[in-house]
Amino acid sequence: MRRVIAITLGIMASIGGFFDMGEIVMTAESGARFGFGHVWVVALGTLGIILYAEMAGRIAVLSRRPVFDIVRERLGARIGFMNLSASFLINVLTLVAEIAGLALAFELLSGIAYYLWVPVAVLLVFFIIWRVSFELMERSIGIVGLVMIVFAVAFWQLGPDWSDVATKIVRPEIPASETTALYWYFAIAIFGAAMTPYEVFFYSSGAVEERWSRQDLVTNRATAYIGFFVGGFLATSSIGVAALVLGPRGISVEDLSTITLGPASVLGRLGLAAIIVGLFASTTGAALEVTLATGYSAAQYFGWAWGKFVRPRDAARFHLVMIASLVVAGLLVVSSLDPIKVTELAVVFSAIGLPLTYLPVLVVANDRGYMGSQVNGRALNLVASAYLVVILAASLAAIPLMIWTKMGS
Repeated sequence: MRRVIAITLGIMASIGGFFDMGEIVMTAESGARFGFGHVWVVALGTLGIILYAEMAGRIAVLSRRPVFDIVRERLGARIGFMNLSASFLINVLTLVAEIAGLALAFELLSGIAYYLWVPVAVLLVFFIIWRVSFELMERSIGIVGLVMIVFAVAFWQLGPDWSDVATKIVRPEIPASETTALYWYFAIAIFGAAMTPYEVFFYSSGAVEERWSRQDLVTNRATAYIGFFVGGFLATSSIGVAALVLGPRGISVEDLSTITLGPASVLGRLGLAAIIVGLFASTTGAALEVTLATGYSAAQYFGWAWGKFVRPRDAARFHLVMIASLVVAGLLVVSSLDPIKVTELAVVFSAIGLPLTYLPVLVVANDRGYMGSQVNGRALNLVASAYLVVILAASLAAIPLMIWTKMGS
């Protein structure tokens, strides 16, 4: 029974973490502009994060070492430092998006401008990291994040023509108002949103902190396979709602509040209340994961003491990095930066930097010195290797497409 509860709660936590601000914004914008044209990308990204997270979790269980520790060992100090620098930039940009989303939830609840809530959001994230237990933090926020099922309910209530939806998914068309370059730019952004490295940094480090053993390999697989699958389902529902509500009305996602229009227009006040609660939970959970992942990666690279279970005075530099990242992200939110554009930057840069973390994980997952009999099987290796090709292609195409399309303009 203990294992069943652990698996169930782990699945719930992974759903709350998958559907973060980057995923919400990019799927809403994609649905509004391209209809169901990027559903296949969500499916591709969902399978990718399932493979990525499962391998990282399995490595953490068997080697008792988190992902970034292994990345530094495999890539060497110089390339590892480049990866650390890139990860810090991506994490800060992602944290800007999550803090802005959390502040938006407060605005929707109170009617007070979101930027005035930024200090509260920053302090809330830090307080939870500092005072709330790891287990309670992960599970409670993940469970509340399930309220995001409101997107699936709204999509169902819209009563789409399922045959027409299936046709548009299988044979996507680019609207006359858009270009092929824009279509592929959004495809890479959605792919990057699904496979954000911070999720794996947090996930593998959390497995080490919670001292997972071989018995938890089942929990790892269930969390990765089922949890992220349901997260992908919610992301697909977000595309569907935007395609049926925002697209026909010519509404583009120009500010964060636009993402609430779909569920609210279908389900009324109940839908609006659900999206506020879900937005609060998902952005808080993601902000916690990103902040911890930033501290984890820096501490693991430099060999500092780290861990949420370690007292702040015994891991001062680990906590200092997290505080610095929160302060920088908060200052950027209240500056003149557009949070939608920052969110887009974060997910595109995630796609650019993904090969530097995915490749070492794939290599170690095939190393019997670490994994013993738990190395990747042939079928898994074939799929994971094919994903490496896709990841490299997305990484190489991201910057040219970002420049060519002027960041999706």
